[in-house]
Amino acid sequence: MALRSDDDPILTGGDIAIDSEDERNADPCTSRGCMWGKYTDGKVYVPYYITNHFSDREKAIIIRGLESFSSFSCIRFRPTQSNDRDWLSIESQNGCYSFVGRRGGKQVVSLARSGCLYHGTVQHELLHALGFNHEQTRSDRDNHIRVMLQNVQSGMEHNFNKIATLNQGTPYDYNSVMQYHKYAFSKNNQPTMVPIPNANVSFGNAKEMSRNDIARLNTLYKCCECPHEHIIKNKYTYTPVFSIEFGPNPPLCCFTVTEEVFSDVLTDDQRLPDQQKLQP
Repeated sequence: MALRSDDDPILTGGDIAIDSEDERNADPCTSRGCMWGKYTDGKVYVPYYITNHFSDREKAIIIRGLESFSSFSCIRFRPTQSNDRDWLSIESQNGCYSFVGRRGGKQVVSLARSGCLYHGTVQHELLHALGFNHEQTRSDRDNHIRVMLQNVQSGMEHNFNKIATLNQGTPYDYNSVMQYHKYAFSKNNQPTMVPIPNANVSFGNAKEMSRNDIARLNTLYKCCECPHEHIIKNKYTYTPVFSIEFGPNPPLCCFTVTEEVFSDVLTDDQRLPDQQKLQP
């Protein structure tokens, strides 16, 4: 583990940066306004600057993560402009970390060149910057995982504190990109988290955002502003989940769809992940 200097932010949850110990037991996103603002076109533009710490290949990984949000939400990460007051500074510091939500001014998102440059990790840290906490800190987590504090490293217990999260009407998701693995902060190679009621459930291995991660993001930022039900070809009804844009200046509508239903509507590069089948 890299040594941290006095100038580094305090970390909680392994990768959530805080300015002081006073923030440790609070959810910064519920104790202050933390969302990035929406523009009149319905999009949420988040300025970013990638420092020269990275190679071209490493920058490509970061940019892929940034641009992925535009394919399923109203979030648009864009390069900084001279008049931007708030922006994300993506740097290679000591580890992978981010503040939760919008802080104001320059806001560091650290993606260390050694260990952080993976698509899912980039999405994970960007979700923190957009206002999301870890899955295992959810207000309802005790119904889904058992925290084994006896296996947690001394002084790291605070990483398993529950937070009064707003769960956006979505269930606990073992496949969330925000879910840590079962041995996180273990002192003895024993699990620090065990799923309940089925201890054999696999979790903490997400390579990218899950369907629930996407749904929460769209709900928090009110990306889905169409009616709750849509009928296409007078044949199928869909409920909001995924973001699809039709035409040059469409309203942002969200659908849960099947691949076959949209086979004649979407191009190959618009296929949606984790599509859920609905009954006609």
